[in-house]
Amino acid sequence: MRICFPIETDKGLDSTVSDHFGSAALFLVADTDSGATTVISNSGQHHDHGACNPLQALQGSTIEAIAVRNIGTGAVGQINRSGLRVYKAIGETVQNNLEKLATNTLPEYAASEGCSGHGNGGGCCH
Repeated sequence: MRICFPIETDKGLDSTVSDHFGSAALFLVADTDSGATTVISNSGQHHDHGACNPLQALQGSTIEAIAVRNIGTGAVGQINRSGLRVYKAIGETVQNNLEKLATNTLPEYAASEGCSGHGNGGGCCH
């Protein structure tokens, strides 16, 4: 599986997963079959809340899933409609989350869990 993680600094599999998908500086795509990784700059990093276009930001990279800490409800729906799975990153690093994925303990993100705004009233509190 090719799975994408939002990151701020490229440290390979030791990269810390960014707090929010759409505003991350970079994306790290990990291939769980080959172990290869690729880093992509997020050209859509600066956008108004709710105007994130995550698939465009990935510049057409072939992926099957993303793993994120927080993501807007609209983005979850958009990604799911495109046929991709959205996992909830619960580990600190990319490697931590890949280990959870390998043991089927990385939960999928439900659209109802998505962030609907920032701050205490928005659902994701970051």
